Amino acid sequence: MPAPLAAALRSRFAEALASGDLHPIETELCEIEDGGVRFAVRRVKGADRKRGPGAKPAASNPFLPYDEALHVADLGDDHVCLLNKFPVVRDHAVVVTRAFADQEEPLEAGDLAALWTLLAATGGVGFFNAGAIAGASQRHRHLQVVPAPLAPGFADTPVDPLIETARFDDALGRVPGFPFLHAVAKLRSLQRTSVSEAAHALHGMVQEMARAFGCDRPGRPYNLVITREWLLFVPRSRETWEGVSLNGLAFAGALLVRAPEALDRLRAAGPMAALRHAGVALR
Repeated sequence: MPAPLAAALRSRFAEALASGDLHPIETELCEIEDGGVRFAVRRVKGADRKRGPGAKPAASNPFLPYDEALHVADLGDDHVCLLNKFPVVRDHAVVVTRAFADQEEPLEAGDLAALWTLLAATGGVGFFNAGAIAGASQRHRHLQVVPAPLAPGFADTPVDPLIETARFDDALGRVPGFPFLHAVAKLRSLQRTSVSEAAHALHGMVQEMARAFGCDRPGRPYNLVITREWLLFVPRSRETWEGVSLNGLAFAGALLVRAPEALDRLRAAGPMAALRHAGVALR
């Protein structure tokens, strides 16, 4: 049931934070306007720069076994919901397969059912990083959900205004303001269906998008960003721009930098240029 799951996530986050099982990353928030988007950019503060995102990941698998202190709920027989141990924002959740599944292998309907269950409960923003080039730090299959809005004072995602301008030739559309290869689909109708029906429809959309961009085979990196309103698929060509690591949330308009100089470079070039560089640039 949605309400208990959302409450369990908030409660477990508070408990794990109080017990020291979470290690939040402290940031400063600023905004950069570019290409019709108010980007939410967080800069990692002080000592957190050394352990913040972008640091070399450990060789061990943190999901086998997972830390029981981070366990929020079971999502069916094959997935669990955990807390992100190093959150930048509150209530950052991770949907993880119980058994090992490779992050670069195609998503299955069950993965999307677990993700949609969490999105239905929280109303947050989900994302998936298909491989290291797409920003994944672990090989074990995991999808992530963060609360909306992505930053105080912003729309649910900073790119929402551009998503509203999407043009559709068929079920899949494109956003005129995005300077990188992508596809978008509207999901509002799925809110009136069961989780299994929504997952089946989402799986078909993701498969169609992956085939369209040649990302339907392992080792072809891409990002998914998903809300209860829309789905965005972005093929990737590079993991970083000017030393700034970019994952799926960057394409939702939320970026993280680790040093003041990186923030200065991002301001000068504009976040859209960074996304164009990390995706597949449109001519």
